[in-house]
Amino acid sequence: MVERVTKPCLEWLSDPAVFAVNRLPAHSDHAYYANRDEAMSRAAMTMRHSLNGAWKFMYAPNPASRAADFYKPEFGVSGWDDIEVPGHIQIQGYGQMQYVNTMYPWDGHELLRPPAISETDNPVGSYVKEFEVPASMTGKPLFISFQGVETAFYVWLNGEFVGYGEDSFTPSEFELTPFVREGANKLAVEVYQRSTGAWLEDQDFWRFSGIFRDVYLYTVPEVHVYDVHVKAEVDASLKNGTLSAALTFREAPPAGSCVIMTVKDAAGGEAASAALDLDGTLQPTLSAQVGDPSLWSAEDPYLYEVLIEVMDANGLLVEAIPQRVGFRRFEMKNKIMTLNGQRVVFKGVNRHEFNPRRGRAITKEDMLWDIKTLKQNNMNAVRTSHYPNQSLWYELCDLYGVYVIDEMNLETHGSWQKMGAVEPSWNIPGSKPEWQDIVMDRAISMYERDKNHPSILIWSLGNESYVGDVLVNVARYFRSVDDGRLVHYEGVFYDRAFTEASDMESRMYAKPQDIKEYLDNDPPKPYISCEYMHAMGNSLGGMKKYTDLEREYPMYQGGFIWDYIDQSVYKKDRYGKEYLAYGGDFGDRPTDYGFCTNGIVYADRRVSPKMQEVKFLYQNVKLTVDRNGVNVRNENLFVDTSAYELVCTLYVDGRELESVVMEAIVAPLAEQRFPVKLGDPQLEAGEYVLEASYRLKESALWAEKGFEVAFGQHVFRVTGEATVEAEGVGRELKVVHGDVNIGVHGRDFSAMFSKQAMSLISLRYGGREMIAAPPVPLFWRATTDNDRGFAQGFTSGAWFAASLARKGVVAEVTEEAGSVTVAYRYTFSINAETETVISYTVRADGSIRVQSNYKGAAGLPQMPIFAVSFKVPADYDRLDWYAHGPEENYADRANGARLCRFEGTVAGQVSDYAMPQESGNRTGVRRVSVTDALGKGIRIVADGEPVECNFSPYTAFELEAAQHVYELPPVHYTVVTVAGRQMGVGGDDSWGAPVHDEFTIPADEDMAFSFVIERA
Repeated sequence: MVERVTKPCLEWLSDPAVFAVNRLPAHSDHAYYANRDEAMSRAAMTMRHSLNGAWKFMYAPNPASRAADFYKPEFGVSGWDDIEVPGHIQIQGYGQMQYVNTMYPWDGHELLRPPAISETDNPVGSYVKEFEVPASMTGKPLFISFQGVETAFYVWLNGEFVGYGEDSFTPSEFELTPFVREGANKLAVEVYQRSTGAWLEDQDFWRFSGIFRDVYLYTVPEVHVYDVHVKAEVDASLKNGTLSAALTFREAPPAGSCVIMTVKDAAGGEAASAALDLDGTLQPTLSAQVGDPSLWSAEDPYLYEVLIEVMDANGLLVEAIPQRVGFRRFEMKNKIMTLNGQRVVFKGVNRHEFNPRRGRAITKEDMLWDIKTLKQNNMNAVRTSHYPNQSLWYELCDLYGVYVIDEMNLETHGSWQKMGAVEPSWNIPGSKPEWQDIVMDRAISMYERDKNHPSILIWSLGNESYVGDVLVNVARYFRSVDDGRLVHYEGVFYDRAFTEASDMESRMYAKPQDIKEYLDNDPPKPYISCEYMHAMGNSLGGMKKYTDLEREYPMYQGGFIWDYIDQSVYKKDRYGKEYLAYGGDFGDRPTDYGFCTNGIVYADRRVSPKMQEVKFLYQNVKLTVDRNGVNVRNENLFVDTSAYELVCTLYVDGRELESVVMEAIVAPLAEQRFPVKLGDPQLEAGEYVLEASYRLKESALWAEKGFEVAFGQHVFRVTGEATVEAEGVGRELKVVHGDVNIGVHGRDFSAMFSKQAMSLISLRYGGREMIAAPPVPLFWRATTDNDRGFAQGFTSGAWFAASLARKGVVAEVTEEAGSVTVAYRYTFSINAETETVISYTVRADGSIRVQSNYKGAAGLPQMPIFAVSFKVPADYDRLDWYAHGPEENYADRANGARLCRFEGTVAGQVSDYAMPQESGNRTGVRRVSVTDALGKGIRIVADGEPVECNFSPYTAFELEAAQHVYELPPVHYTVVTVAGRQMGVGGDDSWGAPVHDEFTIPADEDMAFSFVIERA
């Protein structure tokens, strides 16, 4: 038995050899009860007592200024502040909020090298909680569990030193029995932000500290199972299951006692049982055979309920332990990762634990929202970036069906990568033996707590910590204790001498071509993208290039989008209005500013428009539609499509004509065609959409009945002669050639063209003026985060100037029967040969055909957008679209958009990216109306080929100038932008990866597009 340490020492903070003092050994996260009914219902544990809530608190900027004797019983804290536990110190108003990515937070303040820590900048939080031992725990062993404290902490009870811990993201537990008193007990905890642990926790996140996960007291029965290791294994035939439960008792069980294990299936029927007499052994194992077990997978997360009962010599129940288990077989076969005999593809996302008001102190409600959102959007896997999550998350992944890469709490990014350059001169842990134990401890703590969760398929050694002997040894540890999972580490990419550290090739942000190059050269390991599609701001363009690899290369087994949720935090501007802030907004320096906003979910848990693409490309069921039917390819490995109904609907010009509901059951990994006959054989002229949609027949754990899981469309046109005479035929137009203006007047409308302003300056329908600012050629969009990353402002900035400064002349005025055309020619300083001609043809019905022709020239940078933009009054703020939607989409992010009719507001087109940027675009626009509350306004109609449109309260230049939403000006206009083309948004990464060539706009080519403005 290890002798208890009774005196704490501040030197532990900078000593990698000291990371746990008097801490209890790590163990499984199982629940236990003294009552069988409570165990089976999983009621709240009566042998636990929460200490969450208000604690007394004092903040100090460094150890020298702290109240060193605060833990003593006589030290009064009644005048101290209250702080909420769980919660972060910084979010509750103390210390410095700070976001950094790669660099350590002290970079530029102090020159430190590991394991040294600052003596002047090491915030200390002193916590005090008074409690009385609950009556049900009096006279019994008493323990305390801290589920998460960042980064290092000391604990005292009634003035006696209890223990010390460092790993922020796994439990630290201590025995309190020797120190407990009757009546009030004073629990004191001293939390330090900087320690050797801080060197190992250089994750890309907000740098917080404090007690941010649950704290609770617990007791144990007289005979207590301290650790449970349940293994549900199935043999290679997948027909024979073995369930074993290795138990570790806290103390040797008395003679005559026994343990009984009962296994029940999902319907409550008994599947197996086992019993064992306890002869005083500390570590007995029970085993039972389960014939033809139902197997667990993300598609069908079938769980058995195991009940382990410890009985005393009189046959009375001492302890009951419920444990959900899933039979599954995960292994590497022929260089491919397989689950239950089938090649698995991870349709994954990296997920930080985050809440914009609570930071990483997230709630059960947050987790339930997250798990449902994953399932609803066809994600089947999550990587716990970059630390073990709360235990509840793994239970939810077991229950809902999500594959997990469980990642240990390790990242030392700033020790080996500086400003993008790999420079590991002082990298940790590397192969430094003095860091072996502290790193291994983090692995052991994660493994022991999480080992019973079937959802965990892969153990990850951490993130961005280079590689070396230390991590190779950790990989060997995982393999030695767990033969049912694989080991992941991306960092072997940097030094192949340590390739043993990972069972798979795993790279960050490799381009599709780089992945192909690896897979085309007889690789030794399968490939996963542990991070790909950097979803910062308006991003996720080109994702299909990655998901296409899944079918092309069997050894490509998917990837994990970076990342799930924006890490932005609520703050108030100077006028008291809340906004979601990012790095630097709290005066934090150094900082990496908006780099914390990479989510496909906004920080306040609203789905970002980027999710539309994710859901479609991650579909397990692919629907290929043509005029006569639907081809269904079921890419599920284990389940057919019987849970869904196939709904086929025929639309014409956005209007629903007819719908049919079909039974369309397709076996897993099978393909089948279903004929569909909708509409009369002789359809009227128009554009038709046949849409197929798989929807839930009944409500599931994660979605309501009728929820759509997959869709496909086929668009076709029926041509025919028009039988209705066009409005305005036979009417005359009156043309007034003024000295400065050219007026065109018709019945109840007029248009005016300026020879001075060189544009259409007025368009009146029914006496209402629609032009608040005249149309002009536009070549610039508000730069996205990705645009900034590959320096578009520098390379293409000439188009910014061209959009603001041009020279125009009236090119020609043409009067014909029933129409008048006014054309303007614009030249730009960007290049003497470059010109754009915008011509307006006013027709007798009041519509105006607008055509923009661009003449390209050699030597010009790529063009962000080729468009015409103008303003209408802000009262015109309601939109009715027939276009690709309903969410925003772009040339390289339109796979998940469908051709449909949808409505919205102009304000609603501005996506809530933390930093204002281009957003709200729609491709494939056939028509869109912008109207006021009375339904009056204008309609933009494609003239032949569909166009792209954007309606916003702000110009591209107002968005460009704003770094935060609160910097945007008051709304006075609706800005209408109609584009022939807009470049894609990209997303391979956000620090240099350009948009793929096919989604760019070369400026040396001639281009043209046209559209019609008409009365709505």
